Amino acid sequence: MFLLLLAYLGGALTILSPCILPVLPFVFARADRPFLRNGLPMLAGMAVTFALVATLAAVGGGWAVHANQAGRAVALVVLAVLGLSLLSTRLARWLARPFVALGNRLSQRSTQGAGSAWAAAGLGVATGLLWAPCAGPILGLLLTGAALQGASATTTLLLLVYAAGAATSLALALAVGGRVFALMKRSLGVGEWVRRGLGVAVLAGVLAIGLGVDTGLLTRVSLAGSNGIEQKLIDAISPKPAMAAAATTVSGEALPVEGELPSLAGATGWLDSAALTPQALRGKVVLVDFWTYSCINCLRALPYVEAWQQKYKDHGLVVIGVHTPEFAFEKDPANVAAAVRRLGVAYPVALDSDYAIWRAFNNQYWPADYFIDAQGRIRHHYFGEGGYKEGEDVIRQLLAAAGYKNLPGGYVQPDGRGVQASASGDSLRSPETYVGYDRAEHFAGGRLAGDHAFDYRAPSGLALNEWSLAGRWTVHASDAVLERADGQITFRFRGRDLNLVLGPTADSKPVRFRVSLDGKAPGADHGTDTDAQGNGEVTSQRLYQLVRQHAGNGERVFTITFLDPGVRAYAFTFG
Repeated sequence: MFLLLLAYLGGALTILSPCILPVLPFVFARADRPFLRNGLPMLAGMAVTFALVATLAAVGGGWAVHANQAGRAVALVVLAVLGLSLLSTRLARWLARPFVALGNRLSQRSTQGAGSAWAAAGLGVATGLLWAPCAGPILGLLLTGAALQGASATTTLLLLVYAAGAATSLALALAVGGRVFALMKRSLGVGEWVRRGLGVAVLAGVLAIGLGVDTGLLTRVSLAGSNGIEQKLIDAISPKPAMAAAATTVSGEALPVEGELPSLAGATGWLDSAALTPQALRGKVVLVDFWTYSCINCLRALPYVEAWQQKYKDHGLVVIGVHTPEFAFEKDPANVAAAVRRLGVAYPVALDSDYAIWRAFNNQYWPADYFIDAQGRIRHHYFGEGGYKEGEDVIRQLLAAAGYKNLPGGYVQPDGRGVQASASGDSLRSPETYVGYDRAEHFAGGRLAGDHAFDYRAPSGLALNEWSLAGRWTVHASDAVLERADGQITFRFRGRDLNLVLGPTADSKPVRFRVSLDGKAPGADHGTDTDAQGNGEVTSQRLYQLVRQHAGNGERVFTITFLDPGVRAYAFTFG
């Protein structure tokens, strides 16, 4: 409701925009004419134009974001231009010049008409065109949000409410005529200061996002072991719905109805299944598991999901994996299919490369599990690792409530191996660390030279959780590419396991590497993707387990040397 009110007020206040002045005299010239034949068609034309311009901007921005990694930067540039236009009236007028010219022509044509409804509608189109480029920060924030998060029904509703606010203010202007016009002229001085203040706020937001505050500072507080705290915060911010009438319980408490299973039609493809629909799944208990194949938390939770599928598939349970990518290479269906085969996933997987299903669930986490009853209602959810006994209790009780009998007892105890083994439980282990400059933290040895080749030198020593590069690298927003052989990455870490997401050369040639711990071969502490001498090879884009300390999880200095150029390094994770 607060967002709807904000959108409505933002639309209503757009009448104070200086660039609307050229068309208002024509609007007030019609104030003495019948409202139904003149005012209403004009307002309708304005609202339709608003909706059309806003929809094109939202869809275009969303396409840019989903097409490539530069989409986020494009959206930020758009928002920065908006902020600058709020600070500078001259820039705002320059940006609006083509719209003003078109609007004036439409306005003149409409005033030459015989007072018809079509002429009034044309005037509304002109008003909409004039308002759209200088409507103010609220519309700009709505469009930028749609570009970053994707156009949705919620965005459309907010834009319609925004247009209704603008129509209301214009209707008021029609009702009282030229007096409002004169008052607006006197208020423009104050309005300019308000616009400038909002411009500063918008630019401050752009700077915060550009510096990675949204994905840096906020990410640092979400370390391993914080899932329970995060869940409590989410439940506090979004209280659980009222209890359902069904008597299904977990630990003696009834499960709430958290919503309906949304459409799965946004999937870009399916693996090992035809497209599934909520209607076709009625009568079954459904577990929807959001994951991505290079996510270490997802890989460690996967054995439990697979074990539940094997245990209950003949008793009414349907498991659906929703693969929503974090990195661009995870959008490639062939890469996902290879990972599904390698990991032995034996249930349907929906490819969610456009984040459509992710947004339909309003999900924000990998992994995330949603438990749906036989009536298609979401009854339970869990984010992150852990909660496996509670999850299996939910599955059994939803199956029992659906009428399935003779359910197997006990709890699954999968034997996860390699990267799928359960985490060490060390709350002090190093945090997930990205190599690309967009979310890089704790880099030692100067600054990261974004998007061009640079010769890096490792510092003489590293503090805990610091990392460095050596050799010639090109660091991009989400990864770093080695330009010459013998480049290195060094990391002082704490943890039982060290994993690194890597990819081969652009033409898929393997890249050889050698790993050391504290300057020596890892020996018994080597990972599943290295031998005791530390040798290994990058053959595909995936997560590689490079270290598993066989005794303890103490602080070590890790170095990986790539013997061939072209490797792509994405992110470190620890277990």
